[in-house]
Amino acid sequence: MPRLLFLGDIVGRPGRHLVRDLLPGLVTAERLDFVVANAENAAAGAGLTADLSRELKNYGCQALTLGDHCWDQKGFDRDIGSLDWVCRPANLPAACPGRTHLILEKDGFRLLVATVLGRTFMGPKADCPFLAADAFCARRGVDADAVFIEIHAEATSEKIALGRYLDGRACAVVGTHTHVPTADVRVLPKGTGYLTDAGMTGPYDSCLGRELEPVIARFLDGLPRSFPVAEGDPRLCGAIFDLDASTGLCLSARRIELTAGNT
Repeated sequence: MPRLLFLGDIVGRPGRHLVRDLLPGLVTAERLDFVVANAENAAAGAGLTADLSRELKNYGCQALTLGDHCWDQKGFDRDIGSLDWVCRPANLPAACPGRTHLILEKDGFRLLVATVLGRTFMGPKADCPFLAADAFCARRGVDADAVFIEIHAEATSEKIALGRYLDGRACAVVGTHTHVPTADVRVLPKGTGYLTDAGMTGPYDSCLGRELEPVIARFLDGLPRSFPVAEGDPRLCGAIFDLDASTGLCLSARRIELTAGNT
């Protein structure tokens, strides 16, 4: 029974250090076969760098996904092609660099990992996430035994709709982007694990990972200011999915939320 851990958006140094401190023990305790993490906020809360992607890989993240901040760090568009454990959102324009998906393998079981960007209330130009996910699910039973789809999106309705659309075809559909964990983890009727938002792996004494004071001040006066990454109450959030090796679907799903004391 393959077991998959997905970690919500890793935010800055607090998030990276949580992964460093907690993930190795979690892999052992939960007998994890696959570890996938969204890393689009890993570099000071905005984007990813090649060096930080290597750091997270060394901590045990086998696959790193991205979102609408994937090009925020200067030069990453040149580096991403050499990082074979990192994939960008699959429905960005085809001219964008980087892999559209990854295939992980453990004991002969092949897991395809892909991210699609939502289009409701989102900025980047992106093709239809439903059709992009369709193309990956069609590969189940061909060059992958199971397909995991992350939807990086603002609207909960778009995430729920994609989960239902892929029910019975994807092993799991998990939402990211809003940095707030939701309480609706479950296995859908046809066998797809689902969670509207995995939350973030980062500081929760914050506003979505940023220091509170400048964010509140921006709401009050509308003036531009920087939003440094916060430090307080770091938590590692995500979900674990038990997969059926024979069907490529999900047997059980549960949220995890660990603090720095869970070492």
